[in-house]
Amino acid sequence: MVIAILVPSVGQSMSGIGPDSMGCSLVINASLYPVYGLHQVTLGASIVAFASKGQVMSKGALDGIKVVEIAGIGPGPCAGMMLADMGAEVAVIDRPVADPETAAAFAKYALFNRGKKSVALNLKDPDAVDALLKLIDNADVLIEGFRPGVMERLGLGPEVCCERNPKLVYGRMTGWGQTGPLSHAAGHDPNYIALTGALWAGGSHEHRPTAPLTLIGDLGGGTMMLVFGVLSAIIHAQKTGEGQVVDAAITDGAAYISTLLWGMHNSGQMTDVPGSGWADFGSPWHDTYRCSDGEYITVCALEPQFYALLIDGLNLNDDPMFTNQWDKEQWQAGKETFRSIFAAKTRQEWCDQFEGTDVCFAPVLNFSEALEHPHNVARETFFTRDGIAQPSPAPKLSATPGAAGTVPTPGTHTAEVLEALDLDSETLKRLVG
Repeated sequence: MVIAILVPSVGQSMSGIGPDSMGCSLVINASLYPVYGLHQVTLGASIVAFASKGQVMSKGALDGIKVVEIAGIGPGPCAGMMLADMGAEVAVIDRPVADPETAAAFAKYALFNRGKKSVALNLKDPDAVDALLKLIDNADVLIEGFRPGVMERLGLGPEVCCERNPKLVYGRMTGWGQTGPLSHAAGHDPNYIALTGALWAGGSHEHRPTAPLTLIGDLGGGTMMLVFGVLSAIIHAQKTGEGQVVDAAITDGAAYISTLLWGMHNSGQMTDVPGSGWADFGSPWHDTYRCSDGEYITVCALEPQFYALLIDGLNLNDDPMFTNQWDKEQWQAGKETFRSIFAAKTRQEWCDQFEGTDVCFAPVLNFSEALEHPHNVARETFFTRDGIAQPSPAPKLSATPGAAGTVPTPGTHTAEVLEALDLDSETLKRLVG
């Protein structure tokens, strides 16, 4: 398979160069901001660079792929949505609802369920579990986002499912991972990126840490969508022999991965006025706070049971200001109270009290601290090679784990690659130099 990656720089003309003349399987148009000025693509194996030409296909690239998704929140459902968007048949296993009319009225806001088939099953019923297992028997992929051990207790763990269906891809989506000292703790997005050092990168001397540059746009909207499109197209090409263009624009991807935010916006949880909702840091229980030592912590106690634990831990049970978690009239004053409380102790003191509990808490670590945190060490989230610390490949695959290759000096493999192209000796000598 030949994969073509197009990375044009400012003013670069690609006319006359296209997939038809090159006989490639896939063409990837990775549209980046011109300011990057990328002029070079390193060749390795069968990778070449040229322009793209669109194709029209009648079915999605993942047509024929069957996915079973256990209903959850956040990234799992969004992954199911992405697979469905590319043509996979996704059956989401929902809980039976007590009020069908209300559920139907709000269903339109669950944009991440688009394209899926909804199956309502009570997984506490053994017959329902047996039915789900039979559905999984014929599936290609299973997606679940429970805390570690829940699927096993339901009789739906990977040992059971994969024994019945050896070709099954069992996808497990959690915040902290299946292993490590924090694996069973509750948390949310800011907690997870805080622990990795990523949230810290969004701070400065003038403001507290917020979502950092590159993660949402360049890497989330660009890289991840490009990879997703490529993998989808590769599967399609393997089934049909038909290659296609993958047009990955950062603007498209950043909008795509904000689907959950659009769902909250459309349902009124977020408005166009910043700070008016909980998701855009309007509430006291979802924010980043400065501690007495100048370091920061995050809290995101969204669910009522986690909010109750946070209020109890801060000794605010008797304060009427915090009786109703969703009383927006109290939010601003509540923030001031939270700021005062968190500023009274060091970050480590708050870690000693809250880390690993269900308060939905994490310290904001810088890169050096992230390398040494026990959870990251336990999961080998980072590694150091030749004195260079870096993130390890993710996610962790059980049968075919990722491996981080070495970084080559530019031109290291020129001769190796070109010699495989059956060039005449003079041309080869001139190109190798």
